Parts: sequence; structure tokens; C-alpha cells
Amino acid sequence: MFYDRCFFVTSSGFAVLVRAMEHFRAKWTPVRVKKMRPNKNLERFRNSVKFGNALILGAFMTLASDVSAQSDQASGNDESWAPETFMLDNGMQVVVLPDHRAPVVTHMVWYRVGAADEPPGKSGLAHFLEHLMFKGTERVPPGELSKIVARNGGQDNAFTSLDYTGYFQRVALDRLPLVMELESDRMTNLVLSDHIVNPERDVVLEERSSRTDNNPESLLAEQMNAALFMSHPYRIPIIGWEHEIRSLTTQDALAFYRRHYAPNNAILVVAGDITAVQLKPLAEKYYGTIPAAEVEPRIRPKEPPAVAPRRIDYSDSRVRQASLRRTYLAPSYSTAEEGEAEALDVLAQVLGVGPTSRLYRLLVVESALAVSAGAYYSGGGLDYGRFGIYATPRADITLEQLEQAIDGVLAALLADGIDEKEVNLAKSNFIADAVYARDSQQRLAQSYGAGLTTGLTVKDITEFPDRIGRVTVQAVERAAQEILNNPAQVTGFLRPEPAS
Repeated sequence: MFYDRCFFVTSSGFAVLVRAMEHFRAKWTPVRVKKMRPNKNLERFRNSVKFGNALILGAFMTLASDVSAQSDQASGNDESWAPETFMLDNGMQVVVLPDHRAPVVTHMVWYRVGAADEPPGKSGLAHFLEHLMFKGTERVPPGELSKIVARNGGQDNAFTSLDYTGYFQRVALDRLPLVMELESDRMTNLVLSDHIVNPERDVVLEERSSRTDNNPESLLAEQMNAALFMSHPYRIPIIGWEHEIRSLTTQDALAFYRRHYAPNNAILVVAGDITAVQLKPLAEKYYGTIPAAEVEPRIRPKEPPAVAPRRIDYSDSRVRQASLRRTYLAPSYSTAEEGEAEALDVLAQVLGVGPTSRLYRLLVVESALAVSAGAYYSGGGLDYGRFGIYATPRADITLEQLEQAIDGVLAALLADGIDEKEVNLAKSNFIADAVYARDSQQRLAQSYGAGLTTGLTVKDITEFPDRIGRVTVQAVERAAQEILNNPAQVTGFLRPEPAS
């Protein structure tokens, strides 16, 4: 899924969820969601999982010091929704996020496995298995799980990212035991055959055709991703390369399932009208009886040092509006030095989120060179993050002219520094988004699930607002010097195909 495109991420992790989505289109693609019946709540969920970074902490942004009361609420000092956590004997972690406003719960199971964990030559396998998880067990016939949830007034879906795979249901509180029984059943009892697998493989191929191959922006993003990562598996698209999808078999899916789907490789997150005391007996009944399995450690190749920037210039007859993107390899919240990722989040706000940001103000409003411009930080990856810039020129402006103007904005920022007012405004924007994010128990569950599957702890996620509050102007300027001078970067031009 790629809303329009990140994935990736996926987001993602700690960036501003709402504002990042509003001002960043067609970037990476870190999460793909199973296509199901139309549903407004589902669409909101799909949009919220586009970036790993936006996913992780969209619910926990902080206020500037002059609004301390709201900051306490957003940072989790309000004990009425403070997370509770416990472990089952088989190694499954359980997180409870109380929300007693209505007798409704969001039930999510997150597996610590994603597209970056696939065997070589089997790209798309994690996403393919996500589809196949709806094909039934001995107790539940193919396709029945979603029908059962719907008959009980609920919604369900699933998603795959580079680092995790998740399944969720949103139901009335009294239906929670039902969905826990269904979800725990398919954790170990999936039944697959060629008769079921081969037609679903065709569904995935059609998904790739419609969402990637028929979309020039998607194709450029895919090529830029492959150029940005020279060694790490983040270079491979979540949906997979077409020729490798065609070769996936029933045996491939079952082997991947048995290797990664186990309680000790999963996290149960339940948000809603329930407490840990109430949930623990249910978790022990439905998940606690499943034996732990031997799960291999996640060992992935590292990126080699970059010696030069890369460029991709792609023309396509389907393109009506030229556009420019640039993506820098960045640390993620899991790998950054203390305070570094938070500073990158603030830098993205200052540089390119909202109509008062530097890129928008200078390129769109003042110079009228672009019709849109912005920046984002996707810091939710287990191994790496991304910092990106994007813009769309006016019809009479070339991409080369636009790139020169962007470089001028960046050079001025590096030479002249950042104003303290800009940093304070960025912090205020974080909490403005947090107020809305806190209103969604589903988004809270996403925040903790995505963070915990990418190397963070409950404490890390809960204390995030305090760390944002400590970001200084100097920290943001250091982050800008590090990231904008990084040769590990890719610039992409998307052009209409020249008339013959």
C-alpha cells in the first residue's frame, strides 16, 4: 500500500502522523494492507501505517513548555490510559492500552517479521503469507474469519511492512474472546494447498500490476529505494519483484510461516475498554497454551559507506506533472544516537511540513517556482531511516531549475542556522497532532505495536514527548549538517515522456 508511497513506513516511526501524511505523498512504501470491503475506519488505518516512523509515535507528540497541561496528557502522565504490559509463559508480550470511553476494543497481533526478513530470491513472501493467513484452518474455512468478525459487528484487516506483519480486529468488548480465539487458531493451524495458494498468488500479481507497474510514481519510488540501499534488504519492495512473486510456492509460504509465526515472536496489543487484570486470563487461555518455537535472530547485511550521491531520471508517457524527490539514508529511532532522531523529526517540520515551513514558503509562496514542496523524516525502521525532500514545479519551471532552488534553500539553512522560533513552532505542531491521535485507540495500538517490533520498549514510546521537549536549536542544526551533507542520497526526476 503506499499512500501514496512510503513505505515505508512504515513508516512511520516518530514523525508527525497527520501533518506528515498531509504534506508527503508518493514516497516509500513500507506497509501493504490486505484489500477488503470499503470502510472509512479502515481507510484511516491504512493511511496511518504508511510510514514506519509515523506509525510508531503518531500518538505521542509533545507540547512546548508553555502548554504543560496538554503536554502531560499527550506524554502519558494521564494514568487513565497509561500502558500496562506483561509476558506470557511462552514468551509472548502483551500490552494493554486502557480507553474506557466506549465498550469497544482494538485487538492486534504483531509479528516480528517483515519483507526485510525474506530469504534471497523470495521477495514478496511476507506480504503473500499475510494474504494466505485468511485462507483458513481446520476449524475455520477459507474466507470465514472476516465474515465471522463482520457478522459480529467488527472490522478486521492486516498489513505488512519491512519489519513487521500485523493482524487486527476492532470489535465490541464482549466479542473480544471470539477474535482472540480466531487469531490464536491461525497462529499455528494455517492450512494451505496449491488449490488455495496459486489463485491468491495471481491476486498479489494483479495488486502489483495495479499499484506499482501502472503507476509511474510507484515505479520511480521503487527504483530510488533500490538505489538508496546498496546491500540492505530495505532495497527490495514489500510486494516483491514480479518475477520472484511468480515463483512463490505453497512450500515457500508454509516454511516461512513455520519459521516466524510463533507466540514468542509476536506481540499482542489490546486497546480499549479493558485492563491488564481483565485481559490476562483471556491471553493465557487463547495464546498462553501455544508452545514457543525456536526463532532465528534477525541478522541483516549492513550498508557500505557511500562515496557519491545517486540520481535517477525516469520518463513515462503516463506522467502529466513532473516532480522531484530526494531521499537521504538516515538513522532510525532504534539506531540513532541519543536525541539524534528527535532532532531529525524537528528538522523535517522546520524544513518542509506545513505552509510556514522553509521549502513551502520559499519555493511555493515567495518565488512561485513550485506548486508543492515539503520534507519528511521516516525513522521507524529497525535498521535504517530515511529523510526526504519532494517538490512539484510549476508548468513553466524545469526540474533542473527547481533542484537548484531547493539546493539554495538547503545551503542557506546550513550556513545561517535555524531560528529558535522555528524549533518551538515545530514542537507545538507535534502536540497539536497528538491531541487528535490520542482520540483513536487504534492509533495508540499502532504506535506501540510498530515501536515494539522495531527495537523500542514501552518506556521508549511512552517517554518520547519528553525527549522531543529536550530538542535544542543546536541539536537540529547538527542533524541538518549530518543528514544534508550525507553522500548516501538519491535524487529522482519524474518527467512526462517527450513528444515524438
